Amino acid sequence: MTDIPVRNPEGLASFLESWLTEQAREAGARGGIVGLSGGVDSAVVAALLRRCFGRDRMLAVLLPCHSQPVDAEHAMLVARALDLPTRTVDLGPTHDALLASLEAASPEPLSPLSRANLKPRLRMTALYALAQTLGYLVCGTGNRAELTYGYFTKHGDSGVDLLPLGNLLKHEVWELARHLGIPPEVVDKPPTAGLWPGQTDEGEMGLSYREIDTYLSGGDVSQAVRERIEKALLSSEHKRSMPPVAIPGA
Repeated sequence: MTDIPVRNPEGLASFLESWLTEQAREAGARGGIVGLSGGVDSAVVAALLRRCFGRDRMLAVLLPCHSQPVDAEHAMLVARALDLPTRTVDLGPTHDALLASLEAASPEPLSPLSRANLKPRLRMTALYALAQTLGYLVCGTGNRAELTYGYFTKHGDSGVDLLPLGNLLKHEVWELARHLGIPPEVVDKPPTAGLWPGQTDEGEMGLSYREIDTYLSGGDVSQAVRERIEKALLSSEHKRSMPPVAIPGA
């Protein structure tokens, strides 16, 4: 349990299942696809898709890219617990070939962050190739805390058709995960995007999910925390907006 106000997980699950079903109907899609990372957010989205569409109209895809072995272990733990259909696409060789070509062409050494962001962008390319073949919608895993802070890769993990968790606090995702039967090993581990060994979400953001969720739910946070979140919100606005369109005058 948490002292941060969270909505009832049973009600959230029911709403999100109905919402996903309606989104697929409106889009004329057969079902949904999600990248199964071994983290709690993707596990929750996969669980919702399984409940909406059954095994026959959803797919959970493991997309290792020089990932930590525990990521695949936790992803398969979720898949077995929820009886998910899975496929694996090893992006390591593709990543290495693309990185070598980019480094050869770039007039300057690629920055560490640009190198790291190749991984989520390759993952979305793979998911869309499979989704278009199967007639599925690509379902993202970003939650409200991450979307607010801008903690996602532009045209990477944000490049999706649907964001079912986009209005949920991280603490609501955790509660929903427990309600949906996600294994505790996945729910309770430190959140990480797996961009490099030892990387964690909170370490990279410089704030805890508790601080961000407290701010978003109207609770008391320090002035420093408030300013950091609001600065991040402003500086990442371009990630949440369509590209500006130049409109010539008459």
